[in-house]
Amino acid sequence: MDKGERILYPCYFNGSLSREEGRRVPRSLGAKGPNAGDIERALKHLGILSQIEEHHHPAHWSRHEGRVVATWTGKKEALIKKVARAMEVKR
Repeated sequence: MDKGERILYPCYFNGSLSREEGRRVPRSLGAKGPNAGDIERALKHLGILSQIEEHHHPAHWSRHEGRVVATWTGKKEALIKKVARAMEVKR
């Protein structure tokens, strides 16, 4: 992974998960059943280059949700919050 890449998993944005289960946004920004495509669309809307990969979060190995690699040189938490606000999925 390059220094300018950040990996985003759908569980980061899932409002129905607890922080211990992998959610990284406040419940108010959490989405209902997000997937890698939702993340990629939000990144595209923000003008951030990204690519979906067929990998899974280590804690959720059985779900096979995929992940998105985004080109981003800033802090990962800032990117996560930007994406959460831009996601077009049901809250």
